[in-house]
Amino acid sequence: MPLRCGIIGLASTGKTTLFNCISNTRAEVHKAAFSGSKSNLGVMNIPDPRLQEIDKLIVSKRIVPTTIEMVDIPGLTKGGSHSDGNKFLADIRNVDALIHVLRCFDDPMNPHIEGSVNPVRDKEIVDLELQIRDLESVEKKIVKTERSAKAGDKDARHALEILTIYKEHLESFKSARTAPVHKEDKKHIEDLFLLSDKPVMYVCNVDDKSAISGNDLSTQFLNSVKDENAEVLIVAGKLEADIAELETTEDREVFLADAGLTEPGVNRLVRSAFHLLDLQNFFTAGPMEVRAWTIRKGMTAPQAAGVIHSDLERGFIRAEVMKYEDFIKYKTEHACKENGKLMIEGKNYVVGDGDILHIRFNV
Repeated sequence: MPLRCGIIGLASTGKTTLFNCISNTRAEVHKAAFSGSKSNLGVMNIPDPRLQEIDKLIVSKRIVPTTIEMVDIPGLTKGGSHSDGNKFLADIRNVDALIHVLRCFDDPMNPHIEGSVNPVRDKEIVDLELQIRDLESVEKKIVKTERSAKAGDKDARHALEILTIYKEHLESFKSARTAPVHKEDKKHIEDLFLLSDKPVMYVCNVDDKSAISGNDLSTQFLNSVKDENAEVLIVAGKLEADIAELETTEDREVFLADAGLTEPGVNRLVRSAFHLLDLQNFFTAGPMEVRAWTIRKGMTAPQAAGVIHSDLERGFIRAEVMKYEDFIKYKTEHACKENGKLMIEGKNYVVGDGDILHIRFNV
């Protein structure tokens, strides 16, 4: 599934540094807004220790984790929605969720674009730029919808009511994701791909010594978004970059221990981004590979099979399913079957997180 997270924020927040830590692509770090010629695209692996546990029992030739595409959007700036930044705002439209990086560190050698470090203000600047672009999109659709509504189209009249709610909400400097509309009414703005409607998580990029518990700046930001019900992570970008440069697992573990950390902060970021998109993993396992596959929660067995290959969904017959916990407990497929833990499921089966599937199909 081509799922994408976009990394956004003002210039000099450490966005690209974090992107380089979690992506298979290395991008040049710029300190000026819009100094990059284009957004950076990379792929990040989703760490799932269950893969290694399955492989201990299967002993396959390789382990294949699941991935998500990551887009590093060049640094935004105040007024960007009316300048050359437009092309980068368009890149945001094509992602499924946002990772908003806030600068929570001071560095005299890297002055802030706004003259001072203030993550609360920085968030408001970025939010406003997204809201302005969204307001333009909503107003254009209102003009088109009004024509149909005046012609007596009842659906258009209701759509106009919903669009008006979004317009007034955005004019009040509020993001589209918090507009007071019912879930079923969001269909009226789906074609607009509103920037501020995308799910968002915040990353407070702190100095090295604040990697564990944050600092005054990150605390101020946490307090400012406490009513948003959004996840906020504390990450020390420079420290993460140093960890990423180490070649061996042993060296990384020693470095983490010295810093008082149990795992790289970017691992937490990757997992949080995965859950932000409402995703889960299922597994396939055999002598050739143990592999994780990503699906949205609520998908059925045929839909999950289609993620592997379209032929599997088209010719789906049944799925042989073992729960991860059962397989780890009984250690073999045969033992799971003997203990009634290998289930035969049809087309209506909703795949659970950690299910180990074997798809039967015929095309």
